[in-house]
Amino acid sequence: MDEGPDWGNPLVSVTLYVEGGGSGNLKASCRQAFGMLLEKAGFKDRMPKIVACGSRNDAFDAFKAALNSAKAGRTILLLVDAEDLVSLPVWQHLSNRDRWVTPAGVTDNQGHLMVACMETWVMADRDALRRVFGQGLRENALLPQQGLEQRTKDDVQSRLEQATRNCGRSRAYSKGRRSFQALAELDPDTLSRHLPHFHRLRSTLDEFLTP
Repeated sequence: MDEGPDWGNPLVSVTLYVEGGGSGNLKASCRQAFGMLLEKAGFKDRMPKIVACGSRNDAFDAFKAALNSAKAGRTILLLVDAEDLVSLPVWQHLSNRDRWVTPAGVTDNQGHLMVACMETWVMADRDALRRVFGQGLRENALLPQQGLEQRTKDDVQSRLEQATRNCGRSRAYSKGRRSFQALAELDPDTLSRHLPHFHRLRSTLDEFLTP
């Protein structure tokens, strides 16, 4: 896997392996978008290293490889789409859904989920959606902010596509560059209010990255 240039402080001993970015250019966009979001979340001077991995399976494989080769004192974290609704702890959810074997010695707070997918994060921030998609945004097609993590991946993605359909061919929501543009605009405080799993990720990073 080509990790590309690091996003993060090389002196910080936390690495976050994220699902997203299929090719070299998209991996760079993915790293940058997650980096901008985490900077706004209060981690500007203590940023983790962010590694964009492509598919969820590639992210898990990279996470496991990093665990095996990590130097003492380095913390390795995983962030992937849940894909389905979540009612179980992270590693049990991933074991049941993906048949992933939880690596030995891994703690609960090393695994994190975007529930049910990254588009749920985008859906949660109406101000960011207005900035990114402009006047063509059909806000009445969006799902309510409350209870977004109880909405399925298909529901969230289809509603986001409907809401941005009139924004123009180059501005409507789509996977890839456009999705990462939206991700970079999100407000972490808004996400924390509406998305418990995002709040959990933020709290975990705050714990590991405390000077």
